[in-house]
Amino acid sequence: MFWHKLKKNHYYIQPVEHVYSSSIFDTKEYDVLYENQNNLSHKVWKEFDEKHKTGFEFHNDLTDINFQKEVICLWFFRERNDTGGGESIDILNKKIMYSANTFLITESKDIKIINRKKEYICRPVLQLDMSKRKYKEIIERIK
Repeated sequence: MFWHKLKKNHYYIQPVEHVYSSSIFDTKEYDVLYENQNNLSHKVWKEFDEKHKTGFEFHNDLTDINFQKEVICLWFFRERNDTGGGESIDILNKKIMYSANTFLITESKDIKIINRKKEYICRPVLQLDMSKRKYKEIIERIK
């Protein structure tokens, strides 16, 4: 995967340990995936899956994420027509911005999704499968 691009300034320990970064995935490749987000059987998604060999689920909105995963690993696919505020996630009172092509990774389940004022705008997100072992490897490398 592209986790080798994560750096120390992407690592946070407050209020819980998490990684937050908007600079690890190529924008051109992201745009192609974004344009085909409604067709996960499209060639670009198949190539992504073959290249990175990680399981994933695409959710139309943050409220649909699976909190049963070992590690919460989210990749935000913000809608272009979403011009509202970007704070969409609350981790123990720390607001996390929901921005296009940004990753949030944490073991914590102390996550609350902030309700939108404009409920007609969805907040698409790709939830990647990540083991605790892989998460720990990433954390140890970037600490």
